[in-house]
Amino acid sequence: METSSNPHINKYALACALLASTNSILLGYDIGVMSGAVLFIKDNLKISSTQVEILVGSLNVCSLIGSFASGKTSDWIGRRYTIVLAAVTFFIGALLMGFATNFGYLMAGRVIAGIGVGYSLMIAPVYTAELSPAMTRGLLTSLPEVFITLGILLGYIINYALSGLPDYINWRLMVGLAAVPAMCIAGTVLFMPESPRWLVMKGRVDEAKKILRKTSDSDEDAHFRLGEITKAALDVGACEIKSNNNITGADTWRGQGVWKEFLNPPLALRRVLVAAIGINFFMQASGNDAVVYYTPEVFKAAGIQHRKQLVGVTIIMGLTKTSFVLVSAFCLDKFGRRPLLLLGSIGMAISLFGLGLGSRFLEHSNHKPTWAIALCVVAVCADVSFFSIGLGPITWVYTSEIFPMRLRAQGSSLAVSVNRLVSGVVSMTFLTISSKITFGGMFFVLSGVMTVATCFFYFFLPETKGKSLEEIGAIFERKDTGGKVIEKSERE
Repeated sequence: METSSNPHINKYALACALLASTNSILLGYDIGVMSGAVLFIKDNLKISSTQVEILVGSLNVCSLIGSFASGKTSDWIGRRYTIVLAAVTFFIGALLMGFATNFGYLMAGRVIAGIGVGYSLMIAPVYTAELSPAMTRGLLTSLPEVFITLGILLGYIINYALSGLPDYINWRLMVGLAAVPAMCIAGTVLFMPESPRWLVMKGRVDEAKKILRKTSDSDEDAHFRLGEITKAALDVGACEIKSNNNITGADTWRGQGVWKEFLNPPLALRRVLVAAIGINFFMQASGNDAVVYYTPEVFKAAGIQHRKQLVGVTIIMGLTKTSFVLVSAFCLDKFGRRPLLLLGSIGMAISLFGLGLGSRFLEHSNHKPTWAIALCVVAVCADVSFFSIGLGPITWVYTSEIFPMRLRAQGSSLAVSVNRLVSGVVSMTFLTISSKITFGGMFFVLSGVMTVATCFFYFFLPETKGKSLEEIGAIFERKDTGGKVIEKSERE
């Protein structure tokens, strides 16, 4: 087991994780800015509510392409260049959206931006997990969610700042400005090192050793990590020992055979797939993306009519969400994944139930009492805050760390593809279903979903805090140990 007498944050690993995670700010910005921009797009381009749903949800559905392809791509060209590819793709999409003159051009930009989002959602956590020491991996791998949340807040602030401009220009600036961070990210990522685990899989052990020395607290830790990684590479049969621990045969490895193994997985891998796909499913089935996208619509139904007020209330929500995701990031390696995940899911179930009660009261009231509006605002803020404590960051952490090394990239891409599919379906049906069963009814349904999710997390997701990526596989292989990893001394 990877240990350290001084498990402080390695500055080099932190810098690399920050650079990789900045890619995630692009998705967050889109979620935040689109929640306000659609108010102006709808009026300026004269589109229907159905077209609004398609516009909002299309990015999530199209991100399926990127997330599905990202695993094979990152196994082929490496984790670092896949991050660059994600940023460049989103840059093109943002420009198209910013210069769109009609709904068709706007949709084309959303499709391309969605592919970039799909790439970034998978690769940033995987890269960070493969680079990070075990004792701080929770914090570092949760950084993508921190940047998603910061991006959402930035989107809200840009909405508020530009909402006073004429309708034909404000939304174009809102969506087009995303091209600026995308361009910066593509340039800065080139200064990052490659994932040491990918380098070992490619037979470039000397390069991996240099990076591990920089991301470890001591040469002893670096040597231990390299030994575990090399053993895992040999165990999966991607390469073989030639002499003096040099690896050969790995340069021809391109991630082949992975999907065949997914179709007929052994028991341990089946448990990993259930856990990874399950947590990604419930992350989006919780309705969090839809709640964030359509918060102005929810508050409008609650009685807040002025556009400036609608956008202003979303900033309050964004600040709350950002605060709690930072709390979660710094607590993951102290308290573990399971306690925060269960706390977050239980809190979301209660918050959504409260939001449903407040919404139903307002729907059946001729007057809009202040206390009921306040209840809805507080419940929405509580919902996104509990999401930021649990499902938000932990989904990326868990997905990136539980797959075996050879399967990690493509396994994560499969799980993230489910994430994107469910997000797209929920986003594209949220308003339609709500119009049939009311917002209150919709929030009651989502509360029920989170109740089921809590049970799933309790029974199927073991704790992974403080374990090396190579040790985590033992948790799923030895279910009879109750999640306890058998130490080397005990095995001997």
